[in-house]
Amino acid sequence: MTASADKFRSYITLLQDFPKPGVSFKDITPLIMHALPELTKALIEMVDPSSFEFVAGIEARGFIFASAMAQALGKGLVLVRKKGKLPPPVVAITYSSEYSTETLEMKHGNGEKILLVDDVIALGNTLLAAEELAVKAGYKVVDKLAVADLTYLNKHGIKALIKMDS
Repeated sequence: MTASADKFRSYITLLQDFPKPGVSFKDITPLIMHALPELTKALIEMVDPSSFEFVAGIEARGFIFASAMAQALGKGLVLVRKKGKLPPPVVAITYSSEYSTETLEMKHGNGEKILLVDDVIALGNTLLAAEELAVKAGYKVVDKLAVADLTYLNKHGIKALIKMDS
């Protein structure tokens, strides 16, 4: 882990038994509050901005990082939302998350190249479902990125800035 990643990791706090008993929740709110500009720059350094036209953020905290990246790069923003949050027409996919069965939706694309961005990768199910959804909606996913990766859960090797072993 780089010095920057160590600094970013120091802002992440642990909440036991949230959102339900037995879950150790990683709160990235302090990271957003104290290091968003520096974090955005570090995330951009992990990708090839010339390879995509849009940054797609996954609800809800993924919106923050995707928006900051899109703004900094002068790119468009695509939203991946929970069911019923986007006006129709939309494309939808249902998948199993860490806590329940969820449905994600997004607007149709026309072959645009996108970067998918999320906050924390646990099992990776949400980001992988978003990738499947994006393809179904007509986009070309060129890369996937997360701020933090719970390496003890993520078995998909999704690219992340901060690796968390526990």
